[in-house]
Parts: sequence; structure tokens; C-alpha cells
Amino acid sequence: MNVSHRKFLISAAILALPATPAFAQQDTGAEQRTRGLSDDFHDDDMIIVTAPYVDQLDLLAETSALSGDELAEDLRGQIGDSLTSLPGVSSTSFSPGSSRPVLRGFQGPRVRVLTDGIGSLDASNTSVDHAVTIDPLTAQRVEILRGPAVLLFGGDAIGGAVNVIDKRIPRDIPDDAVHLDAIGGYGSAADDWSIAGSVDVPLTPKLVIHADGSYRDTADVRVPGYVLSPALRADVLADAAEEAEEGHLDEAAELIEAADQSGRVLNTASRTQTAGAGIAYIDDGGNLGFSVSYYDTDYGVPGRPGAGHAHGEEEDDEDHDDHEDEEGHEEEGPVTIGLEQIRVDLRGGVNIGGFFEALNFRAGYSDYEHTEFEGDEIGTVFSVSGIEARAELVQADHDGWRGVIGSQILVRDFDAIGAEAFVPKNSIESWAFFTVQEADLGDIELEGALRFDQTTVTANSVNFNRSFNTVSGAVGLAYAPDDAAFKIGANISRSERAPSAEELLSNGPHIATQAFEIGNPDFTTEKSWGGELYARWDSDDVQLSATVYTNFFKDYIFEAETAAEEDGLPVFQYLQRDATYYGFEASASAVVAHAGGFDLIVDGVADYVRAKIDDGGGAVPRIPPLRLLGGIKAHSDSFDLRTEIEWSNSQKKVAEFETPTDGFTMVNASVAWRPFGKDGGVTLLASANNIFDVTARRHASFTKDYVPLSGRDIRVSAKFSF
Repeated sequence: MNVSHRKFLISAAILALPATPAFAQQDTGAEQRTRGLSDDFHDDDMIIVTAPYVDQLDLLAETSALSGDELAEDLRGQIGDSLTSLPGVSSTSFSPGSSRPVLRGFQGPRVRVLTDGIGSLDASNTSVDHAVTIDPLTAQRVEILRGPAVLLFGGDAIGGAVNVIDKRIPRDIPDDAVHLDAIGGYGSAADDWSIAGSVDVPLTPKLVIHADGSYRDTADVRVPGYVLSPALRADVLADAAEEAEEGHLDEAAELIEAADQSGRVLNTASRTQTAGAGIAYIDDGGNLGFSVSYYDTDYGVPGRPGAGHAHGEEEDDEDHDDHEDEEGHEEEGPVTIGLEQIRVDLRGGVNIGGFFEALNFRAGYSDYEHTEFEGDEIGTVFSVSGIEARAELVQADHDGWRGVIGSQILVRDFDAIGAEAFVPKNSIESWAFFTVQEADLGDIELEGALRFDQTTVTANSVNFNRSFNTVSGAVGLAYAPDDAAFKIGANISRSERAPSAEELLSNGPHIATQAFEIGNPDFTTEKSWGGELYARWDSDDVQLSATVYTNFFKDYIFEAETAAEEDGLPVFQYLQRDATYYGFEASASAVVAHAGGFDLIVDGVADYVRAKIDDGGGAVPRIPPLRLLGGIKAHSDSFDLRTEIEWSNSQKKVAEFETPTDGFTMVNASVAWRPFGKDGGVTLLASANNIFDVTARRHASFTKDYVPLSGRDIRVSAKFSF
């Protein structure tokens, strides 16, 4: 254990001392929302550990969520691909084994992926081909947090946060002697077999233990037509013709074979298994619990035709021969990643009474390593160890005024050894103070948020050490009459983000992005002013929500292609310029008829974002296009039948180095059957996705030109809770 970890553990232990017992929130609204996290096998008098304070925010957070049957229908191997039905959400879709969420066009360090309010503590932010170490199969609920509410979790999460809630640290005491949950399924597009289960056992009326596990195995994903996009296929065939003219017949044949690949995306198979166990003490005063979990996955990294995982697309014959002689890359097999993470989590709280009614504590430690194999040979080994912790003092309600004051600390050590160590060994230490305050003035609601972060990035091998102080804040106002179904409001935020280690220190070939990346150690902080206007309607049969937003960036950090080439790869330099984002999100759901025990529901989602570098700098890369999704659903206690159409516009507003992306229209259908009724604990699901087998590509993906979305996918699954 290094010095920074020892210092942090001492600090965390001191913080944890008063938080040893636990806390159960008294707010009625929060309790109702928390019940949504439980299941149908607990009575209303059970003791429940509340979800994080953000669940109570209503003004500064435009929050959407997936749980229950909806989450089960959308489950995929990575969290990014499981959330794309929600407004404003896309996915990096690098491959079936690696996919992060894209929120309002933001990705990478501008989006935080959390487990119960604590970061995933992996290497997924370092590169798009690195998996997120959260298995959606074990998730109980997934929340999308956008706007100023994410100041509770990090000033750098300008795009938002994804909070995955599981039951590894139990939140309640089951009524039954043993409570079991299980889900299993099959998907045809990738021969996707998956199964997960959990068990909760109360040892005493106040002590409960938990164990869970999951397993998923997939083959190469099936796609309609050619794997390569028309533009890339034309380029590869042109390269093949050039190789043939020069007498390189073997190379030409390989390129032609790659251009003609169809039906399956090679090297996209994966295998993932997880295990976890936890224990919690819960009483009327609160809770204390911890868990240990293990995540293990092996998955393929699809390669761009014409470019090996360790080479560029164009090398002269002499350089090509040198690489073969010295490293043998051309003879090696496909690139795969083997990843392991061991994680320990702690959650506690105490009801202290008085002005501050509760003290909550949350911490996580991770030991992470993944190895990139080139065939059977080890290419690069990435390791991450980190601790993140947060403590919150929750204020009691005083005549409509309430809030939270908290602190957060993060220590992360990163190292990469091998051919693709494009970022030097580095460590990050950060600490923060934050507060969110609310005032209910009758028909008017006010909120404010403020956060201060100090982040230190150190890389001794390149003699680098810098600290960044950042301040972020937000204020909001809403008009929401007590007897009305509508709410209208606005908020303004000022966010500031410290540059990531990759943006500061990159200097080497990064084949996942097909670029030689160069950072800038002299970067300043990235600043943003943002604004939102929104309107919401929530009645018994109709729910409507619409938001328009904009962000004005000063010193926005992005990659720009230069005219240079290094190691056969185009050189991309991180730059800082001003930039502008704007867009909208809308969702609607309405019960339009009641017949034969069924409710007929129509719903829809629309989202759009435009992002550009100011002063003629062109489009920000990988911005999702306009999307519309509409569905009709027949719902009863025993059955759900749904069909939907998703239309994605083409994206032609692209950066100079990008290719345009064609639009697509996809039709899906699903049915859910609860044979013992809504409280029976059994749900059988079947769905047909991409029924007409259309070719679809996400513009937000680095690999869109050679990893399309899956073709027709027939999925069946069963979910049990008893």
C-alpha cells in the first residue's frame, strides 16, 4: 500500500467513527421512492435504508430511471447499451464487451458511472475499449442524473452521472427466512446466454446477509449485410487494389477478405462472471454494512481493417518488415482483454437528531487489473487501485428549508506497462466539499448547489505534479402549485473541471482510437456556464416532460487531428478552445384507453444535441443525431404487450476527421407475462429487436464504421423473486 493510500485510510477511519450505526430517513416522499427499490415480498412496515440524498431532489435534477421489468427487457452485457431507451442517452458502443453511457452528447470524464453513489474505480475512462466493471444483471435500479444535481458526485461530471443501485449491501430486512431473486435469458444475435441470482437471509431481526453471482457468455455478434460501412469498405478495397498493383498479393487478399466480411463481427465474443457478498445491520436508527465483490471478464477487441492493434493503416514496406521482425505483430492473433476487479464497499449512517438529522457515510476500495493480449502474447497490462469515500450531514426540515452538506475524497493510482502505455504511471488525489440547499415557499421552490474540489495529478516518471482548484455551483427556481399537475422551472449552473490525466499526459499510440495522442501538461481548467428551462406534467394518466438546455464552455478540451503521423498513426493533439452545446430532451406517456382489463398506453422520447467548437472550429466529434422513439403498450396485471419504432437521423455535422453516419429506423416488439399476477414473483419476457434486420450504427461510437449494432435479435428471459 502506498503512502497516499495509507493517509487516506486513516482519514476515512476517522470519518467513519461516528457513522457506525445507521440511519433511516423520515421524509415520506423519500420513503415512497425508496419502496420502488424493494420488491413485492416485503410489507409496508419494514425498515428501509434510503437511497442517496439525490433521490429527494426535484428541481435541480432531471432524473430518469430503469427498474423492474423495463430494466430486465433492456439488459445487455455493458451498462452503456442497457440505457439507450432513456431520453438524452446514447452509448459509446465500442463493442459488445465495452460500452459506456453518453449523456447529452458528453462521454469520457464528463460522465461519471457510479455504484450506489461511488465511482466504478476502473479504467473505463482511460480508453473506450476498456469495459465498465458493473454487471447490469446484478442491478436493481439504474438512475440517470443530469444537470446540476451531479454536483453531489463530482464537479467534472458536466454531462451527468449514471448511478447503478444493487443489493450487495442490504437495504432492508426480508420478511421471509430466505429471499431469492434470479434472472436468466438468451439472445439470438450473439448466442447470448446469461444467468444471475441473489439470496438474502435475515440472521436476526436486525442483521441480514446477502450473496449474488452472475454469468454471461456470448459469441461474435450477428449483423445484417457487410460489417464495414460503405465509406470504409471503399477505402479498404482501394488499399487492396494498391497492394495488388505493388505485387503484395497476400496483403491484397487479406484486405479484400476484410472488406467482404458480412454476417458476423469477428472478435466480439465475451464471457463475464461476477460474485458478491454483503452483510448489514439495520434498525430504526439506521444501518451499517459492507460488501466484497469480484468482477471477471474476457472479451474481444474488434480491429479496424487495414490497421493492426499495434500499427497504423499505412506503413512502407521497410517499416512493415521491421515491425514484423522486431515485434511479430502481423503474425499475432486478434486482440482480447482479460479483466479482473476485487472491490470492497462500506455504507453506514446514524440518526443524530437536532439541526442535522443524520450523518451518512459511503466508501469503496478497488483493486483492478486488465491485460490486453495480442493472440497468446501479453501486450499491455493496466492496473488501477483506488479508494473513494463520501460523508454527508443531512439537515432536518425547518419550515420548508432542508439540505445536505458533505465531503468527498478520491485516491487513484494508475499504471500501464507495455506497447500501448500511452499514458505514464500516475496518481490522482482529490478532495471536495459540497452542499445542496432547498427552500419550499409554497408555490415556489428554490434550490442552490455549491461544490469545491482540489485535484492533484502526479506522474513522477515525467516529473509532473500539478494541483487544480475548481468551483462549481447552481441555482434554480420552479413554480409548482400544490393543487396542480404541472411544474415549470429554470436553473443556471457554473461548472469547472480539472483536466484528466489522459488529457494532460498522453504521449503515444492509442490503437483503440486509431491515433497517436498527445496531451498538454499546461492545460488550465475547463469552465462551463449552463442553463435549462423545463416543463413537466404529472397526472394519473398523463406524464410529460420537456427540457431545453445549453452549455457555453471556456477552454473546452478536445482532440484535433494534425497533419503529422507517428508510428503509422495520425497524430491527434489535445487542445483547448471555447465551445457551445445546446439541445433538448422530451418524453411523454399517456393512457388513452381502458378495455378488457388492459390500459392502452402510448409513449415517446425525443432528444437532440448540437455541439461545436467556437470561431469556426467545426463540430465536436461523436455527437448523437436527432432521435425519435415512439411506442404503444397494452398493460394489465398479468400481461404487457409493446411495439415501438426508433428513428435515428443521419449525422452529417461531423468533425474533419469523422465520416458521416447514416440514419436508421428500427422496429422492436416485446411481451411480458406474469403468470401469477403482478405480485406473483414470476415474469416471463420475450422480445424481438430490430425485427426487419436493418443496419444501424451509433455516431457516438469510435468503431461505428466496423462494428454496427446487432441485427435481428430474439430474446427470451425469466425473472423470479420469492
